[in-house]
Amino acid sequence: MNQEVPQKKNECPSAGKGFGVAASPLNRVKLELGIILLVGLLLWLAVDSITADFANQLLILAFFGGTSALWLVLRTRRTLQQLTKTHEAQQK
Repeated sequence: MNQEVPQKKNECPSAGKGFGVAASPLNRVKLELGIILLVGLLLWLAVDSITADFANQLLILAFFGGTSALWLVLRTRRTLQQLTKTHEAQQK
């Protein structure tokens, strides 16, 4: 008595199309975050080869982390400002 419930075709809008992300003005920032995380992971793995001094390793990783965080904050603020300006222009 194993009954299967038939599923509707195209139940999910991206069914059969692979990986998809809904349209969002922050998609570029999300992509940049992914790239930064990947580069940060690679840097974390490679920092031991760059220098043997533990303090310098921490300094390199802290600099990368701080710079990346600042970059993402500025990009997000710029994107949201553009979105706000576009929204205000559409309301007028």
